[in-house]
Amino acid sequence: MSTNSVYIVDGSRTPFLKARGRPGPFQASDLAVQSATPLLMRQPFEPEEFDEVIVGCVGPSADEVNIARVISLRIGCGDKVPAWTVQRNCASGMQSIDSAFSNILLGKSDLVLAGGAEAMSYSPVLYNRHMVNWLADMSRSKTPLQKIITITKLRPKFFAPVIGLLKGLTDPVVGLSMGQTAENLAQKFNITREDMDQYAVDSHLRLVHAQENGFFDNEMVHVFDDKGKTYHTDDGVRPDSSLEKLAKLRPVFDKKHGNVTAGNSAQITDGASWVILASEKAVKKHNLNIMGRLIASNWAALDPKHMGLGPVHSTVPMLHEQNLTAKDIDYWELNEAFAAQVLGCLAAWKDPQYCQEHLGLDKAFGEVPHERLNVDGGAISMGHPVGASGTRIVHHVLNILQRNQAKLGVATICIGGGQGGAMLVENLQ
Repeated sequence: MSTNSVYIVDGSRTPFLKARGRPGPFQASDLAVQSATPLLMRQPFEPEEFDEVIVGCVGPSADEVNIARVISLRIGCGDKVPAWTVQRNCASGMQSIDSAFSNILLGKSDLVLAGGAEAMSYSPVLYNRHMVNWLADMSRSKTPLQKIITITKLRPKFFAPVIGLLKGLTDPVVGLSMGQTAENLAQKFNITREDMDQYAVDSHLRLVHAQENGFFDNEMVHVFDDKGKTYHTDDGVRPDSSLEKLAKLRPVFDKKHGNVTAGNSAQITDGASWVILASEKAVKKHNLNIMGRLIASNWAALDPKHMGLGPVHSTVPMLHEQNLTAKDIDYWELNEAFAAQVLGCLAAWKDPQYCQEHLGLDKAFGEVPHERLNVDGGAISMGHPVGASGTRIVHHVLNILQRNQAKLGVATICIGGGQGGAMLVENLQ
């Protein structure tokens, strides 16, 4: 072990539970607490010995603004462990790991609990501006006559709700939804509807295979709602998924000319995920077993209209700095925001012109084989709770490396607003 190394000790996650049109059984903090508790119970140190707790969350509820502190206190870390929340859209969970990584390298921390949590089913329904202004006028109306006059100004359009989730999934700079940016990539790289749907089918069938073979048993915990119901598996998976069934779905984001559908897009989901990071000092102090080493991380930015290519821009510089190529990586986890987005990344990595123009390479980066990519399915089949996905893919790629006795893995994710994040990990078992 190297004195300036950062190690991933252990991790856990909840099942990812599909949002079904109304608030689900758990808020984000509930999911985080239930998944952290068994993780901490199996450690040889007390929760109070963490130097900090870092949680990625895009949309914490109004009563849990610094949700990390709420979670930290609920899981028994005590009053004296600092806790803070990070937000980098879809990569918030990965940002929590990177923040821990940086602080350990700087010597500011030795033992960090980092994770992500999101309850997308609790995304708020908001009043529109007309109603907000009317309510303000009503609160300022003091006399009965003033109140009557204000009431007469109420109009039916004031009751039109603003769907917070749709607002959050739309880029305010370019005015495009995330699905529309995926359509841009499909057009740019000539990705067909059948290509997208076939990728989606593969994602579901791979997840079914992983579930049937217990590949998530060492990373997933069961969670229980207040009625005693148990949730023990990612429930958005469709074992009967097929090209024929997906072909019947209509495009969502470009209804006339598009090919991105609900079936070849990530699912709206609730979930939480954690990893424990440690310095060599902490590993020795607590005699910790370690899963792997976090070697490097990198963030990149690009045109928000092509945000799905963020993994291309973040991964290539990171691997070049380590003198690695695509062939050196044993397994990849590339978050499946959309099938078109994943296929777009694969196409860009193989495209000499794109790599020359946008990455400064003199040739194509290389090919990422499908049999080494998202081998247990991904967000299309299991869902994408935006605060948690970045943590999940880092933890899971380490589990894949261990299962297959392989060495190096990459976890990478696209980020709304035109960014990408990537992490390189090494299996030490």
